[in-house]
Amino acid sequence: MKNSKTVVGAVLTTLLCVPVSRATTAIENDKNIDAPIQYFLEQESGSHQHEKAHEPEENHKPEVSHQSEVNQQPEENHQPEEVVLTEQQRQLAGVQTSVIEPRIYNQRVYAPGEVKVNGYSSSLVSPRTDSVVISRHAALGDEVAKGQVLVTLFSETIAQSQAEFLIASSNYSRAKKLDKNTISESALVEAENRYKASYGELIAFGLTPNAISSITALDVDAFGQYELVAVRDGVVLQDNFMQGQRVLAGETVMLLADESDIWIEASLPATSAFPVQVGDTAQVIFNGEHFTAQVIQQSHIIDPLTRTRTVRLAIRNTTHSLHAGMFVDVLFSVPTPSPVMAVPETAMVRSTDGDWVIYVENEASGAFTPVEVQRGEALGEYRRIEGVETGTRIVTHGAFFVASELAKSGFDPHNH
Repeated sequence: MKNSKTVVGAVLTTLLCVPVSRATTAIENDKNIDAPIQYFLEQESGSHQHEKAHEPEENHKPEVSHQSEVNQQPEENHQPEEVVLTEQQRQLAGVQTSVIEPRIYNQRVYAPGEVKVNGYSSSLVSPRTDSVVISRHAALGDEVAKGQVLVTLFSETIAQSQAEFLIASSNYSRAKKLDKNTISESALVEAENRYKASYGELIAFGLTPNAISSITALDVDAFGQYELVAVRDGVVLQDNFMQGQRVLAGETVMLLADESDIWIEASLPATSAFPVQVGDTAQVIFNGEHFTAQVIQQSHIIDPLTRTRTVRLAIRNTTHSLHAGMFVDVLFSVPTPSPVMAVPETAMVRSTDGDWVIYVENEASGAFTPVEVQRGEALGEYRRIEGVETGTRIVTHGAFFVASELAKSGFDPHNH
């Protein structure tokens, strides 16, 4: 019995390694195979024949054309995207519309600026010879009037000049009183010239005619003292000295300026092609307050450090809100060379993919439809656009609300 099982296993191994058709032939030729083995092989052979009978032929496969697949796809909805707002919605959201047409706009260019004193209406107060400060009569921020005494100084040079003036004045007065037979014409002219020279020297040192005429009444202790006075109305913007300090000739002790008329120096890039002309106006902004300035000069030299060119503007500072040293914002304004299409900045909103759109109103139905536009340069509170025809009525205020309502209605509000 053991040998019989070994033979059956060998036969199975052999038959499984050959095709079913050959195995079936072997069954038919070998009548000595056990019945269980024969039944197994017959079942395998029948199974393969059944599969072959039901296998579809390649030449008879059903063909489905591409056009048929396209026709079976659902058609896309090409209905225009729009939304209609009630009158109440428009009022609550502040939706405003306007017809846009090409027109001239003012183009603005920004430049940083600094407030400067008006060099034509300000003055430096300084001694014209080495002196010592005796006392001051005005302080920083004081408003002074023309002729007001600002500071009293002492100078050895002034003392000597005052003495020479007294001598020259006395000699000239005496010479004029002498008879022509007593003094020659040349001596009289010499006395007169010495008097004029000493008088002019005191004027050159900064003494006023009143101060010179009162020299004869000076006490000995007051010799060498003199006063510097304001040559114009203004405000003391600098007083860089202390009492008892020795100041050199030409050293500034005070700066007087009229702050009602000041300068703004704006810095434009050296490569800027913006056409600024003398007489153009600009807006000066400081701390939210706006001032109107006028271009009076422009430099043709480029600053070697900042690589900018300076444009100087004049401004009336009647409220005294601006002071020298302040930094301000300057907005230059120049009209566009030709009419352009522009909309307020509030009329445009961004789509989800970053495009800019505006909303066009159908005046017949009152519906709003998004239209994609190309955004150009800023023109003040407006922005130049392309992609919409002239005479189109668009939403100028409340565009964000319209976009929200269009999105809530189930459409893509940006036509994508």
